[in-house]
Amino acid sequence: MDAAHFTLSELDRRLIAATQEGLPLEVDPWGALAHPLGAHRDEVKERLRAMLDAGVIRRIAAVPNHYRVGVTANGMTVWDVDDARIDELGARVGSLDFVSHCYRRPRREGVWRYNLFAMVHGATRDEVLGKAEQIAKLLGGAARAHEVLFSLRVLKKTGFRMAGG
Repeated sequence: MDAAHFTLSELDRRLIAATQEGLPLEVDPWGALAHPLGAHRDEVKERLRAMLDAGVIRRIAAVPNHYRVGVTANGMTVWDVDDARIDELGARVGSLDFVSHCYRRPRREGVWRYNLFAMVHGATRDEVLGKAEQIAKLLGGAARAHEVLFSLRVLKKTGFRMAGG
């Protein structure tokens, strides 16, 4: 079953709201979630698995705060590649273990030539620049130009939130 054909139960909605900020840091996170929802821990695991399998939720994972683990240099690498090859090239760049986000964006004639974006993180700007060079080598002559745009500060750091969550 896919997300379009999946019907969210009231428990599913409450689970999504309860986990929007992450799983509880408990020995038994499923039980910690279940208790206030009036559910059993196995039911919580089953509903989360069903939503994951249907594509309603994308993942259940630990998401470290990269600033707190010393990864403070963030660079959005932007690339000018042939539109006819962007799916192939984007898949290759996106599969690199140091690329956290990779996507296509429209060009703006005379203003913005770049159509492939890949976010990389490092402890220093030099580390980010080194990773950008690895992407450049992977793309070879397919990259006509590129830049690295460094973050100056974090304005917002949250994902999608359901109303009432």
